[in-house]
Amino acid sequence: MTRRTTPPFRADHVGSLLRPAALLDARARRAAGAITAEQLRETEDAAIREVVRMQESVGLQAATDGEFRRTSWHMDFIYQLGGIDPTTEKLKVHFRNDEGELDFESAALSVHDRVSLPETIFGGAFTYLRDTVTTAVPKITIPSPSMVHYRGGRAAIDATVYPDMDQFWTDLAAAYSQQVRGLAELGCTYLQLDDTSLAYLNDPEQRALIAERGDDGEHQHEKYIRIINTALADRPEGLHVTTHMCRGNFRSSWAAEGSYDFVAEALFSELDVDGFFLEYDDERSGGFEPLRFVPEGRCVVLGLVTTKRGALESKDDLKRRIDEASRYIPLDQLCLSPQCGFSSTVEGNTLTADEQQAKLRLIVETAAEVWG
Repeated sequence: MTRRTTPPFRADHVGSLLRPAALLDARARRAAGAITAEQLRETEDAAIREVVRMQESVGLQAATDGEFRRTSWHMDFIYQLGGIDPTTEKLKVHFRNDEGELDFESAALSVHDRVSLPETIFGGAFTYLRDTVTTAVPKITIPSPSMVHYRGGRAAIDATVYPDMDQFWTDLAAAYSQQVRGLAELGCTYLQLDDTSLAYLNDPEQRALIAERGDDGEHQHEKYIRIINTALADRPEGLHVTTHMCRGNFRSSWAAEGSYDFVAEALFSELDVDGFFLEYDDERSGGFEPLRFVPEGRCVVLGLVTTKRGALESKDDLKRRIDEASRYIPLDQLCLSPQCGFSSTVEGNTLTADEQQAKLRLIVETAAEVWG
């Protein structure tokens, strides 16, 4: 096997990383008005420099900024799209873990005008990351366009602005296409679209919720795949795009369950991306059988290392599971990563920074032993 020189890499990670205490403190002080926006930015810059060095030191070929400038992996992006604003209503997502249940709340969104892209979102964040890395490829993550719809559905979209939903989808894809080109113009060669919807829809309960609000739970994933493909159709040469799918990640909890079987054939055979980051850290994600639909030339990044707890997996177990996956897809099309981010929201998962680093190092070492 050969070392991959283009994304995704044999040893990779999803994107978000645990926020250091100094950054959390600075965010709290900024919210209280005790420091300026510039002072917060200086703290963010210092934290990003340190976390990039950590990623490079463990041997990762790609590095992110840990999403340190965000509160949430997706809403910080979505609210910057033209025509979309938060509302006073609360969006509640129900999560659970081995110990119990909890809810995540954020402001709901309202599509009150035509969707547009006033400027390249996270452009400054990417530029800083680009200028900070020394050995790693700078990678940026943004929510998939489907997330703009999944969080509210038709009810969140003003019918006087979009009496015909086809125009909404056209405008949304156009805004994302512009975003993709804008990042590429800044030098981005590794873009990841994070998408919980394509994993959530494997769960019958989630499909029922979609149907209850008036959408087509049985075919919604097909619509999302078409919109993502439209958004990526004109991406510049040299820009590698992956997508990450999980069933929820908030304070070590999840929101959905179910194997990839329901979406697998359409997802793997039709979605035009270079790689799929797939959650596979426990039985909630089912088996590897759906990987038989992945066509030649596309990679699957197996999320075998959990970010939901600090206990370190064994190399032997990881190698065994990689071998199991290779029964359905050639080993040369596989890579290894954590199952999700370590801190999809600012609160982070329940493990330490040392445990996080140990997991990233384990991924690098295991990938080197498996693929060379």
